[in-house]
Amino acid sequence: MKIRLKKLSTQTIVITGATSGIGLTTARRAAKRGATLVLAARNEDALLHLVDELGKQGTRVAHVVADVGVEQDVRRIAEVAIERFGGFDTWINNAGISIFGRNEDVSLADQRRLFQTNFWGVVHGSLVAVEHLRERGGALINLGSEVSDRALPLQGAYSASKHAVKGFTDSLRLELQAEGAPVSVTLIKPAAIDTMFVEHAKNYLDVEPRLPAPIYAPELAADAILYAAEHPKRDLFVGGAARLISSSAHYAPRLMDTIMKRFMFKQQRTDVPASDRDRNSLHAPGSDLMQRQGQPGHVFESSLYTQAAMHPRPAMVLFVGTGLALFALWRYRQGDLR
Repeated sequence: MKIRLKKLSTQTIVITGATSGIGLTTARRAAKRGATLVLAARNEDALLHLVDELGKQGTRVAHVVADVGVEQDVRRIAEVAIERFGGFDTWINNAGISIFGRNEDVSLADQRRLFQTNFWGVVHGSLVAVEHLRERGGALINLGSEVSDRALPLQGAYSASKHAVKGFTDSLRLELQAEGAPVSVTLIKPAAIDTMFVEHAKNYLDVEPRLPAPIYAPELAADAILYAAEHPKRDLFVGGAARLISSSAHYAPRLMDTIMKRFMFKQQRTDVPASDRDRNSLHAPGSDLMQRQGQPGHVFESSLYTQAAMHPRPAMVLFVGTGLALFALWRYRQGDLR
């Protein structure tokens, strides 16, 4: 069955983790393109402020205070979407959290809490979404990561959860395809993104953590998500670095082990002593309504790789055109040399 997705301006879109980082950026960009929104997060005050902000711009928007780790909370998101807007066309499972620390140092309680959000939140959202989309048609978009394909040291639980998200998403996609369901299932795999990721993560290190370079702008992830809401895609990497890491992990895993041991411990540690360990969003909502934390160093505001992945035909035309131009220049210079 050929899956047809609506234009964004005619869609109702559900976004979890909507009050921070990629979720917040996606909500604001979707609103500018005319989408109707159902926004979910744990922070009620932040949700109310965001609904007020978008409502003043003319956006039709509803909010649901929900912990995606709780199935009944997730079912309430769908109920609100159906009651307010007659249903939804795209469901985006974005909510997520991380922990910095060696695996043996991180408590099992914290690891379980992370999985409750990162993995079970995706499972709850996906199954609830499919119940509705199987009849209506539409897009299910899950947020994975570059670490869905290549685990990082010092973020073991996060890496494991994103591996699990990939496995679940790929399996669900196959099952829906086999039954001919009109549902597009996309896994988004961002590289490191300048969001509140570090601020919200729980830290077990003796120093303040940081994201490993290269780091990309959250707008790139939001644009990839919204592209998948209109165009059926199996998966999309955000940032060329994410694609490179994934490919390297597949074709040269031992080389990647060597590189990770050499660089990834240092790249995730600062020289600043660790501050309050209780300042995180693992078990309760933290600071919200910020798209970026403001990472030190360069943040990439564009990605030629991701643009090419979203627009393969223009990219191929550009590639072939550049190749022909270089060939013509080479022939011209060869003629000059003769």
